[in-house]
Amino acid sequence: MPKAANNTRLHQSSLQAGMAAPWFEGTDQNGNIVNLNSYQGKKLLLYFYPKNGTGPCNVQACNLRDNFSGFVTKDVEILGVSTNNKIPAAKFALQHQLPFRLIEDTDLKIIKAYEVWGQKTIAGRIFEGIVRTSFIIENGIIKAVIKNINTQEHSQQIFEIIS
Repeated sequence: MPKAANNTRLHQSSLQAGMAAPWFEGTDQNGNIVNLNSYQGKKLLLYFYPKNGTGPCNVQACNLRDNFSGFVTKDVEILGVSTNNKIPAAKFALQHQLPFRLIEDTDLKIIKAYEVWGQKTIAGRIFEGIVRTSFIIENGIIKAVIKNINTQEHSQQIFEIIS
């Protein structure tokens, strides 16, 4: 789904390709600790999204799920991060049969480390929140940053970069 003309971002992460990925650690929807070192020697799609259970976030997660075999073929692991103030990650993952990990970053440590918290506007209203952004990381280095996410075609955006 193309971004609506009245939805704009006022904030963007300053992180870019070639930079070291900020350290992160959190607990996934199954209670397992996951951190940057968990993906050493692997490609990681670290994607940040506003809320579990909202329309665009559901579409994005399901697009990644529906194309999961392509990520497996390309040796890419997926990790979603949200503040999750709507539906618990375990319920969201089960409800949509998501085959990848989700972290509830309620203290905003990961979100702020990746600079994806900031001002954005929807329908003319300015507010603070997660600015939907994805990072492709390999061996602790950011390989690409995707800032203009198309929730319906996000997998294709990533495949164009990693192929």
